Amino acid sequence: MPLDLANYEQKASDAIKAFWGNREKAKQKQIEAGVIDRGERAGVTDGQNLNGFVALLLDIVRANGLSHADIHMTSTLVTLPGYFRPTKKWDLLVIHEKRLVAAIELKSHVGPSFSNNFNNRTEEAIGTAQDFKTAYRENAFGPHPQPFTGWLIVVEDDRRSRSPIRDTSKHFPVFPEFKQSSYLKRYDVLCRRLVQEQLYTAAAVIATPRDAIDSGAYVEMSELTGLRPFVTAFAGHIAMAAAL
Repeated sequence: MPLDLANYEQKASDAIKAFWGNREKAKQKQIEAGVIDRGERAGVTDGQNLNGFVALLLDIVRANGLSHADIHMTSTLVTLPGYFRPTKKWDLLVIHEKRLVAAIELKSHVGPSFSNNFNNRTEEAIGTAQDFKTAYRENAFGPHPQPFTGWLIVVEDDRRSRSPIRDTSKHFPVFPEFKQSSYLKRYDVLCRRLVQEQLYTAAAVIATPRDAIDSGAYVEMSELTGLRPFVTAFAGHIAMAAAL
């Protein structure tokens, strides 16, 4: 039976429209209330910006045989035990018959600040994955097949995210792929290596400009880190879990 990707391209485009639209609504809400966060924070404080991607993932779960699985998104129900720390909250959990099927992190990165936020996102992604991987090894989730782990980030497509960045390492050279690379390129490298090192089952980065609020436009950085391999891997894992 072929995998059902749930018309992911159209739904991803709708999710992008909602991403920018929800940010703008959150900003306007704060302006009307007379309380405005600094910088871009005003657009993220309502926590609903990536719900369109959540809806896409839920459709893939239902379309590939796990329509009766428990899907958890609320703060009190997305906590998993860790190994290096007591617990970690994920953005989305899929649980079927008390078995953890998937754990997914959904992130975004909008300018003007890219430098510090890129480092923070990278450290968080690596730490979360290593903690989960070790907890699984230590039987934290029971004697079941390894769950799907996914990391997906939506990044603003902007001159600042595409401009080459210089790095200084006085004692040892940085890896060639990072030299004069933009932040979008660095996210591409990060996602490839997260999967190559088996820290996540799938990792993806997509870039979208602010004016995509009307068009839902987005681009992928490479075939390996695009949305299609992410949703295909996820659908395949769901179908396998359903067959088991």
